[in-house]
Amino acid sequence: MLSHLDKQGNPSMVDVSEKQVTNRTATARSVVVLPEEVLQYLSNGEVVSKKGPVFQTAIIAGIMAAKKTGDLIPLCHPLGMDNCNIVIQVNEQREVVIDCTASITAKTGIEMEALVGASIAALTIYDMCKAMSHDIIIKETKLIAKTGGKRDFKRA
Repeated sequence: MLSHLDKQGNPSMVDVSEKQVTNRTATARSVVVLPEEVLQYLSNGEVVSKKGPVFQTAIIAGIMAAKKTGDLIPLCHPLGMDNCNIVIQVNEQREVVIDCTASITAKTGIEMEALVGASIAALTIYDMCKAMSHDIIIKETKLIAKTGGKRDFKRA
């Protein structure tokens, strides 16, 4: 049975009242491919647009979004995160790699917060760079690792 459906098949929030409180972490990654007409503005690890510093703004947007995950995803529990950290780097293939790591001590996991944080950071990069080019690709968003729940996960 899917965890977000009740016995009648209706949407339902997962009941975590019987779960143990544990320290939980999750890291999610989004990858954005920027065309050369945007990457030409990359300097000292930052792209500066007319709207301001792109990566710094994306970090703030991602953290803000992660804090609002329970408002955005209908069946997510509203959580008070202990921490949320976003790192943005350009890799050897000149792709923008966004890693969002969230942590909490709670009865339920935090992977949705990490995924939302990475996703909104990627969308913010798109928004801030679209005036330079619309040939921007948000290539992927995926869970990299999670700990502290029923089972840990780490992508190979």
